[in-house]
Amino acid sequence: MVVSRLSLCAPCLARLRVGPSIDRQLFSPLRSFTPPRTPTRQIQSQQFKPFVPPSPSSLPRPAPPKAFRRSQKWARRMLLLALTLGLGYEIDQYFLYASLTRSARTFWLGLLVATDYKINFRAHPPLADSIQALHARNAERLFDLLRTNGGLYLKIGQAIAMQSAILPPEFQKMFSKMFDDAPQNDWKDVERVMLEDFGKSPEELFGVSFRAEHGKGVMERTARASASVAQVHWARLADGKEVAVKIQKREIAQQVGWDLWTFNLVPYISERLLLETDFVNEADNSERMAKLVGGEPRLRDRVYIPKVYRELSSKRVMTAEWIEGVRLWDKETLTRPWQGRWRQGSPGCKGEPLDPPDQQSVAEAIRSHPFEEHIKPSRDWWKGANGKGGLGVSLKDTMQTMVDLFSAQMFLWGWCHCDPHPGNIFIRRLPSGKPELVLIDHGLYVHMQPDFRHQYSLFWKSLMTFDNKTIGEIVRSWGINNPDVFASATLMRPYTGGDGSTSSGIKRTLSVKEQQERTYEMQQQMRKGIRDILADEKKWPRELIFIGRNMRIVQGNNQYLGAPVNRIKIMGNWASRSLVDSPDLSYGQKLVNFGRHLLFKFVLISTDVVFYTSKVAQYFGRKQNLEDDVEASMKKMAGDMGFELNHSVFEG
Repeated sequence: MVVSRLSLCAPCLARLRVGPSIDRQLFSPLRSFTPPRTPTRQIQSQQFKPFVPPSPSSLPRPAPPKAFRRSQKWARRMLLLALTLGLGYEIDQYFLYASLTRSARTFWLGLLVATDYKINFRAHPPLADSIQALHARNAERLFDLLRTNGGLYLKIGQAIAMQSAILPPEFQKMFSKMFDDAPQNDWKDVERVMLEDFGKSPEELFGVSFRAEHGKGVMERTARASASVAQVHWARLADGKEVAVKIQKREIAQQVGWDLWTFNLVPYISERLLLETDFVNEADNSERMAKLVGGEPRLRDRVYIPKVYRELSSKRVMTAEWIEGVRLWDKETLTRPWQGRWRQGSPGCKGEPLDPPDQQSVAEAIRSHPFEEHIKPSRDWWKGANGKGGLGVSLKDTMQTMVDLFSAQMFLWGWCHCDPHPGNIFIRRLPSGKPELVLIDHGLYVHMQPDFRHQYSLFWKSLMTFDNKTIGEIVRSWGINNPDVFASATLMRPYTGGDGSTSSGIKRTLSVKEQQERTYEMQQQMRKGIRDILADEKKWPRELIFIGRNMRIVQGNNQYLGAPVNRIKIMGNWASRSLVDSPDLSYGQKLVNFGRHLLFKFVLISTDVVFYTSKVAQYFGRKQNLEDDVEASMKKMAGDMGFELNHSVFEG
């Protein structure tokens, strides 16, 4: 046996005695072992034949090549899709001015932002550091979209910016940049708009020459200003009149319908924005306002509306009188000492003709800088030899004129200019040394029907006298559930005469928690508070959207100039007086309202006490003015309700 030949230790021998199963486990490798086979040598017995290729006739029929039919089908589909998308993109770019691309970009961003808020708008966002970080990145996304798309998107962004107080502070900071100048279109686009609207080139339409020909006018091909919808070029006609040629950007006509459909705005807002792209409507508004101002003795010598030249205007081109003046935001130039002659006004005041440019300088400018010529004279002689002079006008008189003008529009005429930001207001000096306010850009107006205008005037008058019963009746007829909050929004300061029910209710529901949870809770309560205030949206007058915008801008202007006037008193006085002067009231109503107006004048003395107390404190070194105090009070009240106001309306 094989086992007898092996030398095993005692334990192994003991295991061998256990049984045959152990034997099989230990010695199965030995039993299955086979020795290697001895290789055998094969001897070739057949005769060697060289290799001969077979004849073609002897070969079988070739198999057909393998057809990747599914792959080919998908390849054709992808090629067809690529060609369709490429063709659609080219058509969109060259015929629709990227309207489809802009709309698709908007829908994609809307989906992205909605998803981001759906996932992360909570006390502890899973994919964001904080709610503030969530707001910041979505504000940047929306801002980039509006700037990239341009056109009406910029106009909508500016409208949002003016009402951004109801938005989180991250949106407020980002949207304050919406007022920067927009890029201007090339001159060839300007020429095409004129050819399409008039069938004439700029040279034929305005009688100008770009080669400084004798007896013809001149025109600058570089825009003096460029906004979201249009750009403005300077020209001097052959008869010596200087004009501002406002030309709508060529792509706007194609884009505006798509843009309004994409944003799906309230129909009333869409109508106003659409009218802003119609320059015939703007010319109508301008001429109507000039007529209203000319018929009001309290304003006709202080306010000027530029003349429109209808024969040189169309739906996309408006030619108006060129205005030389100082923008409202240039506070230093407004107040620096006058360096001109005594009893002399600034260039163009009261519609006086402007001095012509030097022909030799014009020819040199055209020759040295074609398509970028700057021909218009500077006309800054009134600044003196050192260039440090100014208009030397009073900021108080300037702001008084502005508040008077917009109060008359709201309470007396019912035609309200809704874009009175500092870029649309020029100031000139009259020979008397008083300021003359020039209002331009009359595209965005709202018309207040007489009944609504009388209600709004009475509402303002009641705010000044704490007539809470009348306030409540009026605002509830407008579908507003809480009068005191709406009163505060109207005054642009906290209204302390109401019951404070909404703000108290919101504050009661807020608990003291850590910052993240409190921020989330405040913003949730803010949304609920807005729903509570607007009880019936169908009754809510849509005009209030744009009227509120107007008042916010006027308040910002007054604050920027140092609050030289008591804005609330002036507006309250116009509201009360309009109920006497309104031509659509009966003589009996006017007589009753006149008696109430005299009583109201005595009530206004209390507002003077507050105003002059603030002015005295300012004189003795206090940095804040009355509008700053109002802003601080509004911030505190808004903070209690879940809002956060933290920027000036014209910051940036």
